[in-house]
Amino acid sequence: MVNDLTIITNLIFEIRGQKVMVDRDLADLYEVETKKLNQAVKRNLKRFPTDFMFQLTDEEQKELVTNCDRLKNLKHSSSNAYVFTEHGVTMLASILNSERAIDINVQIVRAFVQLR
Repeated sequence: MVNDLTIITNLIFEIRGQKVMVDRDLADLYEVETKKLNQAVKRNLKRFPTDFMFQLTDEEQKELVTNCDRLKNLKHSSSNAYVFTEHGVTMLASILNSERAIDINVQIVRAFVQLR
């Protein structure tokens, strides 16, 4: 269980003037594959307007990879990553519907609040 808000806080980036988390980091926290997380989102797109989630542009993804070594696997990805705002992360818990998702979401929301 992730109990250290510092760990989660370090997974939050500012992109397009919004604090967001990358799909791969969220998948790791929720202990699901990134592909499964994104499939669940695509099945529930109405829950994720652009102020909840958006896909990175090529330039944004390149900058993210440049600034964060642990995301270097994104460099060779066939599609750009999705990022989720605080509201998008909250919505993820409702579509993943697991105890793990609920527990992690509480920690993530606290991390976003701490950054305000």
